[in-house]
Amino acid sequence: MVEGGINKADKTEFTECWSAVWKTPYIMKLALSAGIGGFLFGYDTGVISGALLYIREDFNDVDEKTWLQETIVSMAVAGAIFGAATGGWLNDKFGRKLSILIADVLFFAGAIIMAVAPAPWVIILGRIFVGLGVGMASMTAPLYISEASPHKIRGALVSTNGFLITGGQFISYLINLAFTHVKGTWRWMLGIAGLPAVIQFLLMITLPESPRWLYRKGKVDEAKEILAKIYSAEEVEEEMQAMKKSIEEEKAIEGSIGSSTFTQIKKAFGNTACRRALYAGICVQVAQQFVGINTVMYYSPTIIQFAGFASNRTAVALSLITSGLNAVGSIVSVAFVDKYGRRRLMIISMLGIISCLVVLSVVFFQASAHAPAISSNESAHFGNATCKAYANSPNPSSWNCMKCLAKEADCGFCSNTNDLYAPGACIAKTDALEGACKAEKRVWYTKGCPSKFGFLAVIFLGLYIIVYSPGMGTIPWVINSEIYPLRFRGIGGGIAAVSNWTSNLIVSLTFLTLTEHLGSSGTFLLFAGFSLLGLVAIFFLVPETKGLQFEEVEKVLQKGYSPFRKNTTTKDTSDHKN
Repeated sequence: MVEGGINKADKTEFTECWSAVWKTPYIMKLALSAGIGGFLFGYDTGVISGALLYIREDFNDVDEKTWLQETIVSMAVAGAIFGAATGGWLNDKFGRKLSILIADVLFFAGAIIMAVAPAPWVIILGRIFVGLGVGMASMTAPLYISEASPHKIRGALVSTNGFLITGGQFISYLINLAFTHVKGTWRWMLGIAGLPAVIQFLLMITLPESPRWLYRKGKVDEAKEILAKIYSAEEVEEEMQAMKKSIEEEKAIEGSIGSSTFTQIKKAFGNTACRRALYAGICVQVAQQFVGINTVMYYSPTIIQFAGFASNRTAVALSLITSGLNAVGSIVSVAFVDKYGRRRLMIISMLGIISCLVVLSVVFFQASAHAPAISSNESAHFGNATCKAYANSPNPSSWNCMKCLAKEADCGFCSNTNDLYAPGACIAKTDALEGACKAEKRVWYTKGCPSKFGFLAVIFLGLYIIVYSPGMGTIPWVINSEIYPLRFRGIGGGIAAVSNWTSNLIVSLTFLTLTEHLGSSGTFLLFAGFSLLGLVAIFFLVPETKGLQFEEVEKVLQKGYSPFRKNTTTKDTSDHKN
């Protein structure tokens, strides 16, 4: 899951933040605006998982074509990649405030387009608009907060933005659950996101531009006026001097590495310390996605249906567990990242992830192996509606529920009247036969089969989130904020972020196809294999940055990190070779 950069804040900073927010209207509006930005980001990543269940019911093409489901989910990620890329240019050219306003307009437009969509391609168009807004907001909101808020509570406000991303995911599942029995279901789920986008837009109109951006553009007096709303008179001059020094240093760095993206990338990979930092930074970002986290966040109700819970409402309700645990995990990370170190938390997290994925693979294998058999008598009960593939099979006695639901057969399983796990009927997958099945108080299955192992899948999905969120969920962003030499920090972080979004797109775009060809068991085992490779790469490439100054991290990387020797730093301040 992509969560944006997470800045650390201690307990005192959060206390000061709480006090300042209630005392100062300006900071209150800033906090609300920032919170909505993070909330929208999280809401979009969570809401589609439940909405997809009902989109499949309304559009037969979506239900029958796996690639169409994957496209609906992943186009928001594709839009976010482009939105993040263009957002950087918009931030520098037109300012942080206007970038957030544009992101809100795009998000609102996408939400409305999806809510009124008459066809799947229109939903996809809306997802692209939403993705553009999400991509721009994900990089602009934290930047705006860090530049426009009092320095004493800056970390707390940015950390709150990160927490509200996971909070938005949790709220999206509650919204999904609330609208499961409302006419329009998925249209409400997707369309309601437009409301907070409007609220953020109205709030941002009343807020000023980032004083740092104004100063950099030569609008010194305007920057000073904004700082006067935040600091006392004597503090304003100190902040102006600090800002002047920081911007001069920033311009000097740009002069040394060039302004074009291609030149910056070339020089970044040409620098020994930065190249090794990029190996480590890209490694943790790619690993974060290839452990399969966004398959759980985007498709958790579908996965739960694979485990044998046929009801859409039940699947959405059980998915609340994963999103809730993810939100709790982000709090745990803030509490332990500085105590136990980044590298240790990631390695422990990866070991837990691999264990959970292997167990999930075994659970789904057992669920498939023990799926209820197909009864010819039960199937004949529905007249000539018996599944054609089953009726024409040379060995129908070998069929079970999983074979009935396979893509080759493309039929539905109607459970036994008396016993959910007893042999049932394999019949054609139509709305009329689904209604006939349910009319007899039977359960209708199209994604997964009745299974006594289903509850284990829910338990280990929850455990997977518990071990993922505090470690691999947040630490990759912390690592990428600390590991690059100062002159390459912007381009290094950008390259790593793009690798994260791209990996997210690949995983979300292929998950359902993988389950069709490898089964749920094989797919989770594949992710376990990717996780093992990620663990090995982290072990050999990623140094511990806990307690180190940026210069000390650079010295470790310049020397070459090895997990088998003590990586100490010296006080030598000599320049490193470029």
